[in-house]
Amino acid sequence: MDTSSKENIQLFCKTSVQPVGRPSFKTEYPSSEEKQPCCGELKVFLGALSFVYFAKALAEGYLKSTITQIERRFDIPSSLVGVIDGSFEIGNLLVITFVSYFGAKLHRPKIIGAGCLIMGVGTLLIAMPQFFMEQYKYEIYSPSSNSTLSISPCLLESSSQLPVSVMEKSKSKISNECEVDTSSSMWIYVFLGNLLRGIGETPIQPLGIAYLDDFASEDNAAFYIDFLPSLKNLFGNPVYFLYLCTSTVQFNSLFGMVTYKPKYIEQQYGQSSSRANFVIGLINIPAVALGIFSGGIAMKKFRISVCGAAKLYLGSSVFGYLLFLSLFALGCENSDVAGLTVSYQGTKPVSYHERALFSDCNSRCKCSETKWEPMCGENGITYVSACLAGCQTSNRSGKNIIFYNCTCVGIAASKSGNSSGIVGRCQKDNGCPQMFLYFLVISVITSYTLSLGGIPGYILLLRCIKPQLKSFALGIYTLSIRVLAGIPAPVYFGVLIDTSCLKWGFKRCGSRGSCRLYDSNVFRHIYLGLTVILGTVSIFLSIAVLFILKKNYVSKHRNFITKRERTMVSTRFQKENCTTSDHLLQPKYWPGKETQL
Repeated sequence: MDTSSKENIQLFCKTSVQPVGRPSFKTEYPSSEEKQPCCGELKVFLGALSFVYFAKALAEGYLKSTITQIERRFDIPSSLVGVIDGSFEIGNLLVITFVSYFGAKLHRPKIIGAGCLIMGVGTLLIAMPQFFMEQYKYEIYSPSSNSTLSISPCLLESSSQLPVSVMEKSKSKISNECEVDTSSSMWIYVFLGNLLRGIGETPIQPLGIAYLDDFASEDNAAFYIDFLPSLKNLFGNPVYFLYLCTSTVQFNSLFGMVTYKPKYIEQQYGQSSSRANFVIGLINIPAVALGIFSGGIAMKKFRISVCGAAKLYLGSSVFGYLLFLSLFALGCENSDVAGLTVSYQGTKPVSYHERALFSDCNSRCKCSETKWEPMCGENGITYVSACLAGCQTSNRSGKNIIFYNCTCVGIAASKSGNSSGIVGRCQKDNGCPQMFLYFLVISVITSYTLSLGGIPGYILLLRCIKPQLKSFALGIYTLSIRVLAGIPAPVYFGVLIDTSCLKWGFKRCGSRGSCRLYDSNVFRHIYLGLTVILGTVSIFLSIAVLFILKKNYVSKHRNFITKRERTMVSTRFQKENCTTSDHLLQPKYWPGKETQL
């Protein structure tokens, strides 16, 4: 055997005995220019990132809780409120691709810090209308305490109770208010501020999670170069693509539900805005946080695999939406509002039309059908205004205003014939507070159950892709959630909810404002129905994710075992051949043999 053949055999033997299954990422991918942090620095980064998430969640949760107040403050419909709420995702959309793709090549903690500063500026911009706008005026009956004129709510057609000078001043005042109203669109500040918040939040999630995942493991995922090939690689992964579709549909459901939950509590159970927001902040948000934490603890303690994470994600979704179905039975009936939900005689049902607010009992009064100044009569029926209730006199008792001689209240009153009323809407029936308590209990359990699958879902997302595509995959994931769920969900939820409006408010210039009264039954079926339908679709997609994941896992496991067995047999055979060859070659030839002879 010649010298070249012997060298080839020896080289083959050296390379064949290397351990199998330990690829070197350093040789496969270029190394990162980013300095690898030590353990202490990584803990500081984790603490700072946790604080950012906490502050971001507080700001976002507070803004979600003020959806109803924004609607009333700027007198805008729910559909426009949905656009304002979706501006956060619009800002995120503008830069998410660049940040997730090029951000891994730069200093990620610095980019995250710059994003936090932008978020702070956006939050300050959202607060600007509070300092520039005049004090909010409630749309309730409030006669001037300094006036010496005796003005009744019902202005009779046969007599003019106001002097001409007073009426002229009133018209000029309305004209001035109209000019001020048309020049103020302060909701744009909230829109732009939320847009900036979305831009600043962009690098936090994809870069922060990928940064921790990189340096918390032994191998550091490297950069990727080729955009379209990387995108093709991601969407060619069936598990990633199906999970992306599942999350998009599920977040459509969650975004719509969370955005209009305070409004739903107000309209369905007759609770005030402050009470609705207080309850959500006190009960639901801790339940969500506890659910996310519990999911992470379960993943770590039981060492759940990727398939186990997919099962936990599916189980939490199924159980959560099954609980959500029970909320259909926990609704309250409509409030009794004369001319809208009941007739002026107190009978049900009533067919709503343009002149339904007028009746024989208020036919002599010159009342406006556009104003919403609710009055609760002694008969338990709410009237759109004291004028439409036919009230002749009023009296202020401290902060309360009491109306007397209300002709419409009298015809629907009990045998006592009391025809008085007070400012404000009547409370719903006695069974509604108990329904609200049941709603809170189920809502808390549902929030905890759905959030339990949050961490397993993220683990599934990170483990089903190649390490070098982590940042890019998270960026595409965030982009899809923002574009296909965060932006459209509040808008179409708001548009459909507006279809259940019974009484619209009007601005000073006559244009339509925000809704004053909703049909509780229609509102409940739209709000809960959309949420459940979207959740059901996401469950079927989750089943498909688990099926594909199991199929791929089983096939890869079999292929790995077969390949490993073949490699072991081949290695053993090659070792034996190498040993035999060396043994056979040793007596015939060794270096220096001819010299010694």
